[in-house]
Amino acid sequence: MKRDYKKYLSKLLLIAVPIILSNLISQFQMLIDRIFLGHADNLYMSALSNVTAPMWATMSFCFSLAAGASILISQNVGAGDRVNIEEYAGAMIKYNNIIPILLFFFWLLLSEPVFKLMGVSENLMPMCLSYSRFYAPVFILTGLGGSLSVILQTSNYTKPMVVYGVIRAGLNIALDYILIYGKLGFPALGIKGAAIATVIAEYLGAVFITYVFITSNQLVTRPSMKGVKAAKLSTYLRSARLGVNTALEDFAWNIGNLCLIRILNTINEFAAGIYSIIFGVEVLAVVIVGAIGTSTMTLTSEATGKKDLAQYKGVCICAYGLCAIVAVVMLILGITIPEQIIAIFTKDTSVIATSSVYLLIVGINLFSKSANIIIGNGIRGSGDTKWMLYTQIFGTIGIVGVAAFFVYICRFGITGVFLAVLVDEAVRAVINLCKYLRIIKKWGS
Repeated sequence: MKRDYKKYLSKLLLIAVPIILSNLISQFQMLIDRIFLGHADNLYMSALSNVTAPMWATMSFCFSLAAGASILISQNVGAGDRVNIEEYAGAMIKYNNIIPILLFFFWLLLSEPVFKLMGVSENLMPMCLSYSRFYAPVFILTGLGGSLSVILQTSNYTKPMVVYGVIRAGLNIALDYILIYGKLGFPALGIKGAAIATVIAEYLGAVFITYVFITSNQLVTRPSMKGVKAAKLSTYLRSARLGVNTALEDFAWNIGNLCLIRILNTINEFAAGIYSIIFGVEVLAVVIVGAIGTSTMTLTSEATGKKDLAQYKGVCICAYGLCAIVAVVMLILGITIPEQIIAIFTKDTSVIATSSVYLLIVGINLFSKSANIIIGNGIRGSGDTKWMLYTQIFGTIGIVGVAAFFVYICRFGITGVFLAVLVDEAVRAVINLCKYLRIIKKWGS
């Protein structure tokens, strides 16, 4: 059994490590982005939090739609069915760009009503509108980017993601410095400059990953051009029906996050900025856990396709073990050097002093969050994408209600929001674990 665990661990790491490195590079770039903006103007942090939350809600919906194709392709890899691999991969490449293009026009032309619903102040509104309109072209790439990521992951060949991340992050950081502060003869564009820098970097990164897709001989799930041309919309809709549950799950999570920011905006103009800082630190750990979760879904889907219960269980156990290590490291940092970490993002001593406890809370929370990510991806790998949607809807309603209670009734302020997050993840972790154990019991009987 130990030998089996080593085998599952090596498979997990083969897929996850390049994704982790790519994601960490991207998050490092976003941290630099926040640092640049935070030091240029404290209000930029609140504006960024208000903008990125709703935009990411719609962007993650696009990425998650491809999850259905990822599950079906991996299951057919496990079953050795090349015909179905070609069919689902070809349909994904051909049709996964429709919704992202519609969202590009939405955010370009109709972003203001969204920010008004979120309670964005008149002081922040021009910053939010400027960022969203200049950032909108990134949506055109999300359908293609999500599809190519699925091909790399299901082929167990994610190494190019590291170079992809380096290209995007390196260009973004350099352009951030030039365009936010106005260096090398360029005007100082502030938050607008950050959006423009991201768009340029994303498009140049897309050129590289498309080149890899076209030329690499490692992509065993890549469809032929003939397969893409012949792909039917009905095939895409079959995979999308599976993926839409994951997309709606992500959307429900993001709606909850938007509601939390709405609550934070009622506290003061800086509350959302503090939340953004803490979230920016936590997300460094979450992207590692998320990459391990992506690997978990790929390998449990393969296990489902070849009916291998030992691999299904072994992958999930190894994955959570890796995530627990990440959570311990996060917790130690939250206990030992919280003020030093927060000081990276802001010079405001009052923010530094009052925000340290929030890093400790998110460190504790990471154990439950990891369980939800790993177990959730294991449940999806079994072919059930509805369960996590249902628990997320329950969680979204619960977290908003609990946060409102803590903030408005108990008068806990920003702390109430973080406590609500802690309660939500813990309750859902228990519920999802019970479902996972039922899947194991049913499979083994």
